[in-house]
Amino acid sequence: MSPVDLEEFERLLAEGEAEPVEGWDFSWFDGRATEERPSWGYSRLLADRLSAAGIALDLQTGGGEVLTSAARGGTRLVATEGWPPNAAIAAQRLRRLGGSVVLAAHDGLIPFRDATFDLVTGRHLIVEPWAEIARVLRPGGTFLTQGVGMGSNRELYEFFLGPQPGDNNTDEGAADRAAERARAAGLDVLDVRHEKLRVVFHDVGAVVYFLRKVLWTVPDFTVAKYRPRLAELHRRILVEGSFVAHSRRYLIEARKVSG
Repeated sequence: MSPVDLEEFERLLAEGEAEPVEGWDFSWFDGRATEERPSWGYSRLLADRLSAAGIALDLQTGGGEVLTSAARGGTRLVATEGWPPNAAIAAQRLRRLGGSVVLAAHDGLIPFRDATFDLVTGRHLIVEPWAEIARVLRPGGTFLTQGVGMGSNRELYEFFLGPQPGDNNTDEGAADRAAERARAAGLDVLDVRHEKLRVVFHDVGAVVYFLRKVLWTVPDFTVAKYRPRLAELHRRILVEGSFVAHSRRYLIEARKVSG
C-alpha cells in the first residue's frame, strides 16, 4: 500500500470508528454505500396499515425511525426496544406523536395484555416472538414484518470469517419457515414474499461503520482484530471500485383469526 493509500486507509478507518451507532438511521452511508430496497416497499405498506389501526405496536423499534416516518396521525403508537440508548432515542421521536416506548428484552414476553393491538409490526426483528404476537393482537388484527433472510451479506462476513456453513439459496426457505411459525401460533398468513438485493460499499470506512452498527454480521468485529483484512478490503475497493454483497429480505403479513 502506497503512503497515499495508507493515509487514506487510516482516515477511513477513523471515520468508520468515530460515527455513533445509536438509533437505526443509515443516512451516514449516503454516497458511501447503497442497498437495493425490496420491491414491496415496507415503509409504504406500514403507512397504509397504520392508517387503518386504532392502536399499533412496533417491536424492536430501534430509534423509532421507520415507525415515526410512516405515521400520519390518528393512530396511537406504542413501541418496544431492548437496547436503552435506542429506547431513549425512540422515546423522543414517539413523544412528539403522542406515542410511548417500553424497554423490553427482544426474546422475552411482550409486556402488554392480551388482545391489545389492532396492528403489530416489526422490521428486521432479532427475534420473532410469534406466540406473543398472536397473544397481544386483537381478533382480526394484523402483523406486518420485513425479515432478514439467512445468508444476508454472506459475501461480506465470509470475507472476514472465511467460508461458513449453510446454503446460499436460503431466501425462500427463511420466508417459508417464518410463515409456518406464524401459522403454528394461530395466525392466518396473508402474504409471503422474498427477494435477494444488491449491497454496494464504496469505501472501507462504510464497511467499518456497518459492521459496528449491524454487529451480528461479524459478531467479534473490531478494527484492531480485523485490521489486516480491512487493509486487503481497502486495496480491493481501490482496484475494483466497490465491494458488492447481497442482502436477503422477506415479507410476512398475517392476521389473527376472529372469534
